[in-house]
Amino acid sequence: MIHTIPSFSYHIPTAIEFGWGSLTRLAGLVKGLNGTRALVVGDPGVLKAGLVERVAGELAAAGIPVVTFTDVESDPDARSVDSGVQLAKSKECDIVVGVGGGSALDVAKVIGLMLTNPGNIRDYAGVDKVERPGVPVIAIPTTSGTGSEMTIWSVLSDKEKKTKFGVGSVLNCARVALLDPELTLSLPPTITAATGMDALTHALESYVNKATQPISEAMSEQSMTLIARSLRVAVAQPDNAHARADMLLASTLAAMAFNSTRLGLVHAFAMPLGSRFHIPHGLVNAIMLPVVMRYNLPGNLGKFARIAEIFGEPVAGLSLRDAAERSVAAVESLKADVGITAKLGQFGMTEADLDGVADEALLSGNVPVNPRQPTREDMKSLLRAEL
Repeated sequence: MIHTIPSFSYHIPTAIEFGWGSLTRLAGLVKGLNGTRALVVGDPGVLKAGLVERVAGELAAAGIPVVTFTDVESDPDARSVDSGVQLAKSKECDIVVGVGGGSALDVAKVIGLMLTNPGNIRDYAGVDKVERPGVPVIAIPTTSGTGSEMTIWSVLSDKEKKTKFGVGSVLNCARVALLDPELTLSLPPTITAATGMDALTHALESYVNKATQPISEAMSEQSMTLIARSLRVAVAQPDNAHARADMLLASTLAAMAFNSTRLGLVHAFAMPLGSRFHIPHGLVNAIMLPVVMRYNLPGNLGKFARIAEIFGEPVAGLSLRDAAERSVAAVESLKADVGITAKLGQFGMTEADLDGVADEALLSGNVPVNPRQPTREDMKSLLRAEL
């Protein structure tokens, strides 16, 4: 029998500029994209840390006028996008520079879209609804988790309706991802831990799901290798340059993997849990990852056994099933070592919420690619295990 590789598509429209101190390349990149007036989008955290000022200073020193917009909250409301678009249009900005975590980068990308597309950002909820390219966006991550600098997605909230929605389009990709590990040094250990577990979830769910393909698999394996090597160190030694560089690259590689494959049940749960109980995205992924892994084992024993190897688990001489089980033990150990002990109940979730969360999670596009197809009762049991 001749075995062939199944057909697949892989497309990344974002250029990567990586390196310690690479922020100094920003002005040249803006000019290379014909930007003449920049909107710098950040959040209150990066503003307080002085990073918005650093980014704006790089541009101002090169003679590029700058307007700043930092009204971006965690789980950003679509109204933040409306405000940013209004400001950018009033100041005639023709390029957007996002600096911060996933929320700031998600907002920066869709502000770029809405500077050239009609209507309201809510009109583009879903996949491939964007009509035309936005203005160029340069994404500068200061956390190592979301991978928003590489993805087609922006996740926004409708706080009044207590829901989240995603805008997914290849036109929503940043033109350049500027990756400077130095900018992640100020990240507190708790956020380093949660965002690192987010990156791991991206790499791992892409790796084991039904849409995986050779290019994404290579990205996932390298990402998990870097995380296994450096997440503990980045949390324990926040100023460790090698660990910070590893984690930033790991986050970007994980995004390059799942951009083409989607994810799995952990991320299906993340949307309703985040919108209903305001659990930070990385933290909710960390809470749900081990229990979902254990549930998914029968769907891809070989891949889970390989994950155990990547994390240095002793699998020699074990059966395939026992080796796969070691992957769950490895992730539980990592989670404990970086100090994540939270449960869903701490955020107000109760048994009465299981039906609603399970039903909403089952609507996610991440469910069909999960390696094991869940029932409603399966979803409730997974949630119940982490109450």
